[in-house]
Amino acid sequence: MQPGHAVYDEVVRRFGREILNPDGTINRPKLAEAAFGTPGGVAPRVQELNEIVHPAVIAHENQWMEEIGELNPNAIAIVEAALILEAKAAGRFDRLIVVTCHPEQRVQRFAKRMGISEEAARAEVTRRMAAQIPDEEKIKAADFVIDNSGSLEAAEEQVKQVFAVLRPPA
Repeated sequence: MQPGHAVYDEVVRRFGREILNPDGTINRPKLAEAAFGTPGGVAPRVQELNEIVHPAVIAHENQWMEEIGELNPNAIAIVEAALILEAKAAGRFDRLIVVTCHPEQRVQRFAKRMGISEEAARAEVTRRMAAQIPDEEKIKAADFVIDNSGSLEAAEEQVKQVFAVLRPPA
C-alpha cells in the first residue's frame, strides 16, 4: 500500500484522503479505524479493504513462492498473515501454522508495541478480533500450533520442532 501502486490508489479512492499522513503515506491507525469501525460510530468495512488488498497480496506471494521454488525445490517458504482463513486462502499452502497467545497478552503486547494504554489496546484488539475467525477455529484448521504465551525460548523451541517436521530429509 505504497504511493504509486494500484492497491494504494484504490484504498485511498475508497477510504478517502483522510487516511493519509501529511507525506502521502497511509496512516495505518486511521485506515484501521475506517476498516474495523468504531463503537457506536463508523461501521466496519474490513471486507471491503480485504477485497482490495488480498488479490494483490496473493499475486505477490505466488510470484515470490515460485521464485523460491525455482531456486530450491525443497525450500520452505513461510507466509505470515493473520487473515489466511478469512481470505479463504489456506488451500494455497501445504501446511498451516497458527501462532496464538492468551487474549490478555495480546492486549499487553499491542499496547506496548503501539505505545498506548492497555484500555485503548483492549478496545482495538477486541475490534480487530471481531473481524477475524476465533482462535479456536483457526486451531482446528491448523497443521501446527505454536503457543506464544510463554517465554521467547519456549516459542523458539516450538518453532524448531515444527521446522524439524517440515524440513525434507537430507
